Amino acid sequence: MDISQQNSADIAMFTRYLQVEKNASPHTVKQYVADICEFVAFMEQHQITVFAAVSYLHGRSFLAHLAKRGLSRRSMARKLSSLRSLYRFLLREGQLEQNPFQLVSTPKMEKKLPTFMYPQEVQTFFDLPDMTTPLGMRDRLIFELLYASGIRVTELVTLSLEAINPSIGVALVFGKGAKERYVPVGSYACDVLRQYLDEGRPKLLAGQNEHGYLLVNYRGEPLSDRSVRRVIDKYVETYALHLRVSPHTFRHTFATHMLNGGADLRTVQELLGHVNVSTTQVYTHVTKERLRHVYDTAHPRANTRDTGSANRT
Repeated sequence: MDISQQNSADIAMFTRYLQVEKNASPHTVKQYVADICEFVAFMEQHQITVFAAVSYLHGRSFLAHLAKRGLSRRSMARKLSSLRSLYRFLLREGQLEQNPFQLVSTPKMEKKLPTFMYPQEVQTFFDLPDMTTPLGMRDRLIFELLYASGIRVTELVTLSLEAINPSIGVALVFGKGAKERYVPVGSYACDVLRQYLDEGRPKLLAGQNEHGYLLVNYRGEPLSDRSVRRVIDKYVETYALHLRVSPHTFRHTFATHMLNGGADLRTVQELLGHVNVSTTQVYTHVTKERLRHVYDTAHPRANTRDTGSANRT
């Protein structure tokens, strides 16, 4: 792809901004850059040479181009968000005078409730790893920490040894936007953590220099977020589990179980590291759905009429 020198310099500056100021994960940065490069290809097709020459109509035309390709509304919204972020940054840096994507409407999203696991399904995951092996201890710790604290997978893999204290059951997490927060770690997770630190991690780290990251792979190197996803996929496939599970499923499960157990919305918001409570409110819909299901299946007069009631006096 032939990207002009100016565009290339702007993308490089924006990438550094995401990495340094926003503390974005490598996966997030890669996705932003891919979305922007896709738009640059669209610009070249329309003989637009620099970002400053893009107009509102070009933004609308790009959205129509994506729709014609059959992209989902969610994918279109993500690409639009990437471009808005780029133009906000360039405005701040004085590289241009307007954000043409600010007025481009985001496609209306179809409502999608987060998927979560029931307690017995979570327990199934806890029972799968072989706790007599270093990798089994590590895998069990991954599941325990994701469920105990509700942290994101990027927050999990960047945990340092100093950031988590099993004696008091607390971890210091570095979230989005370089924001720090403390999250509780339950006693079950702390027990697994101690065993992993005493027996599992030293064996995995053998021959490697100490790097300070909590979770390591079989070579003793820091574990990546993609590796965590592969670990979960491995257990789902090996044991033929009828579940669609990702690291974020554990996060959804944590939030849902907290609210079902009586936690208030603001507390769950703080634990998840959400900036706006509206982001957390989606879990109230999940709990309402569950309550409705329980009511419909448990109450004798929830769904069926008592045919004899009309004859009673």
